[in-house]
Amino acid sequence: MDHKNKAVVLGTNYYIGLSVVRTLGKKGIHVITVNHDEYNNYGKSRYVKEALIAPHYKYKEKKYLEFLIDLAKNEPYKPVLYPTADPYVEFIDKYFYELKEYYLFPMNRKGFLTDIMDKEELERIARDHNIRTPEIIESDDPDIIDRVQNELGYPVILKPADSPSFVKKYREKSFIIRNEEELKEKLDITKKDGYEVFVQRIVKGGESNNYNFDCYIDRFGNMASYMTEYKIRQWPINFGASTYAAQKWIPEAYEFSKPFIDSIDFRGFIELEMKRDEENGLIYLIEANVRHVNFTELQIQCGFDTPYMVYLDSTEQSLESFRPINYDTGKVWRYLYEDISAMRAYERTGQKTRDEIAMENNRDDIVASTWALDDPWPGIKFFFSVIFKRIRRIFSR
Repeated sequence: MDHKNKAVVLGTNYYIGLSVVRTLGKKGIHVITVNHDEYNNYGKSRYVKEALIAPHYKYKEKKYLEFLIDLAKNEPYKPVLYPTADPYVEFIDKYFYELKEYYLFPMNRKGFLTDIMDKEELERIARDHNIRTPEIIESDDPDIIDRVQNELGYPVILKPADSPSFVKKYREKSFIIRNEEELKEKLDITKKDGYEVFVQRIVKGGESNNYNFDCYIDRFGNMASYMTEYKIRQWPINFGASTYAAQKWIPEAYEFSKPFIDSIDFRGFIELEMKRDEENGLIYLIEANVRHVNFTELQIQCGFDTPYMVYLDSTEQSLESFRPINYDTGKVWRYLYEDISAMRAYERTGQKTRDEIAMENNRDDIVASTWALDDPWPGIKFFFSVIFKRIRRIFSR
């Protein structure tokens, strides 16, 4: 394979970026990381060739764009650009044409990734393609209080159109609303803080009813590879991000997702999150991710190496060596740091017993989010950063 193009990874202060760096670096690709802060919980991986600090992508937007262009303009071959979090995707989408001139990345049209990430816009696109989604009521509906009571019924979930800023503000991905009083309170708070939100029916069912369909669409529009997973635990519990998830071939997730993805003319990596309703047995689309996800390392270990697929496809090389993972590998992914909190919460709320959690943990092939024997420093650095944070909390009290 030809690896003359460098890889520029935006954001490596989280384990997603770490997985991207490692798999590319192991293949001899020159990896450059770009962060906006010297502080990094994971330190510097041995697979990073250059670790750069740039102006902040949000607060110094134009300077950040200039930084990225200056970084790439003198390279003999266009670097491949990797966003590892939603704000980086939005930035690339906003400056699509400026960055396309100097970088390689799969998507071939401006603005589409942002549309897919926006939950209300995704719901509209899904509806246009006859894809089942949980019923929603927008917050600006003048009859929202009565409609929630009569059409959805409590409890419901109040979700943001823009997740990253919402999570940063409230430390929650969404709000569970149990009655009319709570609904009025949260609507007032989010309106005051300037957040666009909507109310959605809760799809009933346990954590294992949450499925993911992950796939890669190459530059010719072909689905080059795909795999499916299901959640075992998440944090915050019930409505958070995966902390413990398993690869398993789920045919109905494939059958639900493929027609939709084929119909929207997508390019690159996309993940559809869905949930099976325990009452009617139907699957509902919950949301979509268009950047590398929490369990990228699980995908890589299963042979669905999405960062490398982005590299090969962007540099117009063949993806023929990749095949669908339409079988069970037995691999399970774990983010231990948040999973500890999740296990305690499941037990405390009576959703899972200690014995049930022990049975879930009884797996032979667990893929760690951070630790790697061939690249130990990020794991060591993260461990001590957690210890120091806890010490600071104790003394601050």
